[in-house]
Amino acid sequence: MREQLQNLDDDETTVEFRDSTLPLSETLRAMADAITGTTVTVRELLTLVGEQGLLLGLMFLTIPFLVPISIPGVSTVFGLVAILISLGVTFNRVPWLPDRLLDRPIDAGKLKQAIERGAKTFSRVDRISHPRLSRLTQTGVMNRMAGLGLLLGSVLLIFPLGLIPFSNTLPAWGILLLAAGLLQRDGLLILLGYLFLLGTIIYFGALAWAALATGQGIMSLFQ
Repeated sequence: MREQLQNLDDDETTVEFRDSTLPLSETLRAMADAITGTTVTVRELLTLVGEQGLLLGLMFLTIPFLVPISIPGVSTVFGLVAILISLGVTFNRVPWLPDRLLDRPIDAGKLKQAIERGAKTFSRVDRISHPRLSRLTQTGVMNRMAGLGLLLGSVLLIFPLGLIPFSNTLPAWGILLLAAGLLQRDGLLILLGYLFLLGTIIYFGALAWAALATGQGIMSLFQ
């Protein structure tokens, strides 16, 4: 972790994440131990938490959309943020964010306390979800493919169809399952995430077909 901070000082524009094989609770504890001084910037924090932190952020973004009908307009904003994070996961880099936000200082003492509490919470999650179906998680190629799946789900989430049941829910569940699967190296969750994305594409295709058929039916009335 401290080595990552040194690399950050050498090159603040491009920081490469190391794919972590540790449970999230252990990553959070290591991050808390690595935080020194009175303040830490968002840029340093992103580097310390690495890919797992980005995945956790994606999971939080999906929460408003896990119900059949979402708030209209919210998916566009959240989807854009999710795309930036997904690009960071896919290309193993800190995603683009304004320098003013990245360089904002945070109280290190309070942050360490919050991270340590989070580590205790996620230690329970680690017991439920565990590494399995390792062929879907153990190579960089498969992890990058899952990152592209997150990117696809984020793009699907942007569509302003919040009033249509399940239009935001299906991609949100796909993102949630893929992110959780990558966090825990759980291939079963990743497989379920792919299935939700496939279901989203089929559902959107059916909506487009229904809209086209309805439009043709209306046009035929005027012929």
